Amino acid sequence: MDAAVTATATSTPTRLTEDEEDMKPWEQHSGVIRLPRFDYNAPSSLLTHSHSAFLITCTIKREKSATKEAITILHSFINGDQAQQSSDNTDATCKRRKISTPETGVKDKDEGVTDLSLVKLIRNGLVLFIFPKNTFPDTVGIVSNVIQALESGKITSPAWCHRILPIQATCSLNEKELHEVVSVLVKKFVDAKQDKLGRPLKFAVGFNRRGIEETKSAKENLNGSNSLLDRNKCFEIVATAVNHVVKDSVVDLRSPELSVLVEVLPLSGVPNGSLVASVSVLPSNLVSTKPKLCVKALNSTTKEGFVAQ
Repeated sequence: MDAAVTATATSTPTRLTEDEEDMKPWEQHSGVIRLPRFDYNAPSSLLTHSHSAFLITCTIKREKSATKEAITILHSFINGDQAQQSSDNTDATCKRRKISTPETGVKDKDEGVTDLSLVKLIRNGLVLFIFPKNTFPDTVGIVSNVIQALESGKITSPAWCHRILPIQATCSLNEKELHEVVSVLVKKFVDAKQDKLGRPLKFAVGFNRRGIEETKSAKENLNGSNSLLDRNKCFEIVATAVNHVVKDSVVDLRSPELSVLVEVLPLSGVPNGSLVASVSVLPSNLVSTKPKLCVKALNSTTKEGFVAQ
């Protein structure tokens, strides 16, 4: 069991009772960790609006511990990022909705990650936090700062969180919307790094379904109503969008200057036949290319393939 969790839970003794020792780890965790409630309005909002978010991969059956750990990490880096970007908007910032984080001895006080909502998923080994619609913080910059802090030793490696994917936008999984979102994000990336990119521009595409094909909704889509669940079709749409923005661009899976990662989000509570994808355009310092293209691990001991990458 997570020792840090036990140490900070004031309402639970540090030693387990006989009944607790007989519990499975998952049941023990549910008894000692106070967590934010799921936002059950989030799936419908994701179907109709684009959102920025963080998708976190974690140890299977340790989602609650990973949620607590992620709140601690994101609390520090998001609040710092907001302080730098909106120092003159103190009053507005104070009014933003918060989610609760487990603090010793604090039950009624709102402490936590500004603006984030926890979303219920149908897949183990994943945690999803989303920002409200029309709120687009620099999620890539936030995760980049986390990685830098880990590499410099300023913060310790997390025990349960393996990777944090910074999601810049979401959309319904259809060709038109995916092409538009990728085009906008790639243009923003290229405009910001105009003088630092080579020619031809080298890019790579990553696509994850994370077991979504096992759901009834995905099976209906695979039967013909949504060809984008096919990996090659998705690659084709994304590559076309990149080439639309940067005519002089080529695929390079070994050393891409930008990587487009597309995730089919395994959301709970969406209508049958509805699929939502997330899109991220990442610089080379945030991705690993071996054994597959994915965002960098937070912990060097993370085993590739142990969780969905």
